[in-house]
Amino acid sequence: MKTAIPFEFDNHDARIKYYGLMLERDLNNLPRFPLPAGYRFVFFRPGDRDAWIEIEISAKELSDHGQGVEVWNRYYGGNGDMLTDRMVFIENEKGEKIATATAYYDVIHSDVCIHSGECTHSDEDADGRSSGWLHWVAVRREYQGKGLSKPLISHVLGIMQKLGYTHATIPTQTTTWLACKIYLDLGFRPIPENAVSNREGWRIVRALTNHEALGNFDAAGIDEILMK
Repeated sequence: MKTAIPFEFDNHDARIKYYGLMLERDLNNLPRFPLPAGYRFVFFRPGDRDAWIEIEISAKELSDHGQGVEVWNRYYGGNGDMLTDRMVFIENEKGEKIATATAYYDVIHSDVCIHSGECTHSDEDADGRSSGWLHWVAVRREYQGKGLSKPLISHVLGIMQKLGYTHATIPTQTTTWLACKIYLDLGFRPIPENAVSNREGWRIVRALTNHEALGNFDAAGIDEILMK
C-alpha cells in the first residue's frame, strides 16, 4: 500500500515508534458492509479459545500460545457465558475461524487485576454514556486484504448497539497504523484527550495514511516515525 511518505511499511510494523491511540464514535448511523461470498459470522462457543489465540498470533497481536493464554485469562477468563453473544468470528467455507472481534466493556486493569485476574468493569464512560469497547480485532495474516475487516467491525458495532450501548471506544497503536485507517474510515475519531497526550502518534498516522479526518495534525517526518 502506498503511504504519504516515500517508504513502505507493513500493516503491523515494529519499526514504527509506538504510541497508544484511542478512538471513539457514537453508535448511530452505523455503516454496513456485507461479507464477501464464502464467509459467515458465528458467535463464540465453548472450546473456541485456541482458535481466538491462533488468529491473534497470525495477525501479530500476540507472539505465541503462552502469551495468548495469559491474555485470554486476563480479559476473558471466567466470562465464557458472556462471550456467546459478544465475541464474533468469521469462518471460511471450510468452517475455519479466520477473523475475530468482540463487543465488550471497559476492563479496568490495575496491578491487582493483572496479577490476580480479579478485574472490574464499567459500562459507562466519564460522560455517563453507555459505552462499549471494540475489543481485540484481528484477521489472520493470509486473509488480510480480502475485504473482511470492515464487515467484521460494522457487524460487531451493530451487536454493541443491540446490547444497549450508545458509544464505542477502540484502543489501537501506531504500529498497526492501517487498522487505524480502517477505524477512521468507519467514522471513529481520536478521543480528544488522547489526541493531546499522544499527538506525536497521531502525526505518525497522518503521515502514513494522509487521512482527511486527521487534517488538524501535521504529518510526521520519516525520522519521527522510525524507531532509533
